[in-house]
Amino acid sequence: MRHPLRFFWEALKGFKANQGLLLAGAVAYYALLSIVPLTIVSVIALSHLIDQEALLGAIGRYLAWLLPGQSGAVVTELSNFLDHRDVMGPVLLITMIFFSSLAFTVLEGAMAVIFHHRRADHSRHFLVSAVMPYLYILCLCVGLLLVTLVSGALQVIGQERVELFGRSWSLSGVSGVLLYLLGLGGEIFMLTSLYLVMPVGRLRLHHALLGGVTATLLWEVTRRVLVWYFSTLSQVNVVYGSLTTAIVVLLSLEIAATLVLFGAQVIAQYERLERTGSMAPVEPEVDR
Repeated sequence: MRHPLRFFWEALKGFKANQGLLLAGAVAYYALLSIVPLTIVSVIALSHLIDQEALLGAIGRYLAWLLPGQSGAVVTELSNFLDHRDVMGPVLLITMIFFSSLAFTVLEGAMAVIFHHRRADHSRHFLVSAVMPYLYILCLCVGLLLVTLVSGALQVIGQERVELFGRSWSLSGVSGVLLYLLGLGGEIFMLTSLYLVMPVGRLRLHHALLGGVTATLLWEVTRRVLVWYFSTLSQVNVVYGSLTTAIVVLLSLEIAATLVLFGAQVIAQYERLERTGSMAPVEPEVDR
């Protein structure tokens, strides 16, 4: 708190020393492979409990936070697949579940590089690493169910009107604000849970929350810039043509992965500061 700019600068230096951009590229690539199978598996599982249209609406609303301007294309492809779900056999289902877990597996490896100082004191059994992505997918399905139910209730509230001082006031604005806060809170909660679970050893809650809030605020600013850029200045559709959606999604995922890993670097930097009293980053003991 006494030297925030210096702390931020040292965190950037540590992120560069850990080859953060290279790690973010790997996470983004596997996230691109995982995002469609993950949403398909989630919708198939939850469509037995909740209306499919409401579920797709909630997914589209919150994918827009992750993929600015491209969530509609993903939801359209997802809807087309669900219309022909009868062609899906057990082999395809197992394959989709496997690909859904790849992003979490690679993210765990990237976290291990950033939290390299923890390896001397903590270790994780390989079975825990193998099972953890699937447990996280299950938790995401439960979270998606809760978010869909709550957002549906908030949309109903937005259709109501209140009579006050002889005038009729619509609650649509209140509903919109609550939906935004729900998404923001869900984003902070998801990132905080990632920081609690992915690194080896037990992480303090306030440390994980520090990283979650940092990454969320940075992403909120970044995604608004991306929406403005792609809607006004970008000529990516002229350059890439039919590949535009894939390129934009990959770029958005790489930026998001960079901010997630930088949030982890902030936590690692804070841990080092508490342990040694020094902000200077330590070179990771990894093969270059």
